[in-house]
Amino acid sequence: MERTQAKLYSNEKRVSSEDALYFAACDGEEDSSCGKTIRGRAKSRSLSASPGPGSTKDFRRTRSMHGPCPVTTFGPKACMLQNPKTIMHIQDPASQVLTWNKPPKSVLVIKKVRDASLLQPFKDLCVFLTEEKEMIVYVEKKVLEDPAIINDENFGPVKKRFCTFREDYDDISNQIDFIICLGGDGTLLYASSLFQDSVPPVMAFHLGSLGFLTPFSFDNFQTQVTQVIEGNAALVLRSRLEVKVVKEHRDKKFVMQNGVEENGLTLKKPEKELPKQTKYQVLNEVVVDRGPSSYLSNVDVFLDGHLITTVQGDGVIVSTPTGSTAYAAAIMITPICPHSLSFRPIVVPAGVELKIMLSPEARNTAWVSFDGRKRQEICHGDSISITTSCYPVPSICFRDPVNDWFDSLAECLHWNVRKKQNNFTSDEEEY
Repeated sequence: MERTQAKLYSNEKRVSSEDALYFAACDGEEDSSCGKTIRGRAKSRSLSASPGPGSTKDFRRTRSMHGPCPVTTFGPKACMLQNPKTIMHIQDPASQVLTWNKPPKSVLVIKKVRDASLLQPFKDLCVFLTEEKEMIVYVEKKVLEDPAIINDENFGPVKKRFCTFREDYDDISNQIDFIICLGGDGTLLYASSLFQDSVPPVMAFHLGSLGFLTPFSFDNFQTQVTQVIEGNAALVLRSRLEVKVVKEHRDKKFVMQNGVEENGLTLKKPEKELPKQTKYQVLNEVVVDRGPSSYLSNVDVFLDGHLITTVQGDGVIVSTPTGSTAYAAAIMITPICPHSLSFRPIVVPAGVELKIMLSPEARNTAWVSFDGRKRQEICHGDSISITTSCYPVPSICFRDPVNDWFDSLAECLHWNVRKKQNNFTSDEEEY
């Protein structure tokens, strides 16, 4: 009996150590330093500590239904208030609250471009942040090129205090404490694309056409922004997809072979370049379609290395819980106009790895886009790998995640809205 109990204790201890390794691999600490803006993208941080000699460097958790534990530090100063009652680092979404390690000093204001109705809210917000809150305001350079801003002399002193940047050129990932979006859902998607690792908290004001992801009204922005600066706000962690695109080079590069010459000619041999790999963080969805071709899209979908189906139709969508308007820890695969009535959308666990490739018999190439951006062609031999990202988008709630979601369904999507039946009067008979 004692031997059996000792064996059970040993197994339990071993499983616990494996779980600890799994969670430690995704709980990498964020760099809290705030340096100057530099050119180019920052190097990606390692998500796991360096393994000890001959120990767990090859460790990999497999066949898990759960995605990676989300990083709960957001930008250089923000983090999620930890609940001491959490179990295995899993916190109740209803108890997720924003807190600050240090008072925030810098804010990125994202404004929907080419929208004249947002000029005055943008100016009012920037004046409030710079003059009353004495914060450093970052604005994209193209936003300030609007003639209505350039020709506004009263706004000139405020504009001179801005820090500007250009997308895909300046790295501001360690400069921003939190983000304020003015516009529709597209502004939140754009904010997500600017941060390929940890994302600062995002406060989104509903000033666009839909606003499913933008819970705040601009009428009382001073009080609401002040509450966020003081750390009094609920959070919803919108999970993202980490997408890796590997493209095989088809052009061969000729290089010298040991500098040996024969009959006065330098010997050369063809050498294939290494595949080109790019990585994206996606908040809404990855769309693979047939592009301008008139032929069907014909792509193979693999799950953890095993072929699960071939999509024949106009394409396939791999969406996040945010992109599928469902708050669940899962990934949804939806075909686009499939040539099979039995092909229905399916939900797969967050812990799996999906891979999409052109089928060998595909007549044409495919095209892929990420949240509607970075559209590119996919050829035979290329692959698209999709997993759940460790870096969610911390979206600040107006009230709490549940109420905000149902309010968005009712107000934006008019969920379950119809004309009500008339009630019976005393003189009418029931039929």
